[in-house]
Amino acid sequence: MKRNIGRIDKADFPLLNLYDIEVKIDTGAYTSSIHCKNMKVEDNYLKCNFLDEEHPSYHEKEIIFDEYDVKVVRSSNGQSEARYRIKTEIVLFGKTHPIYLTLSDREEMRFPVLLGRNFLSKKYMVDINKTNLSYKLKTKK
Repeated sequence: MKRNIGRIDKADFPLLNLYDIEVKIDTGAYTSSIHCKNMKVEDNYLKCNFLDEEHPSYHEKEIIFDEYDVKVVRSSNGQSEARYRIKTEIVLFGKTHPIYLTLSDREEMRFPVLLGRNFLSKKYMVDINKTNLSYKLKTKK
């Protein structure tokens, strides 16, 4: 059975050492995306930093991935671009799920993470009138 999720929430990404990160639920987007800077490939390893210095969860750590690929994604303005994609974990409603995230500079965006319908389908039903359902459950404990 699908669980309700609001239009925005906060999620944990334990493998990235990121907690209580604001996410926007976007059924118009197919892929999920996370804000990332300084992406570079050296000796077949993808290296990057997540979030910005202004973000309260920014930790300056360079994260290194040995498994990644490149996906062509059509952004909201209709332009196609190649983006690195990683597989990691997300925690919502106390449950850990695998998730593919494309890495994108979302500095101009309000939310550092976008959850698209590829992740949402078969797990969640979006209630646009609600917010932070997972986060409220987490802070209630």
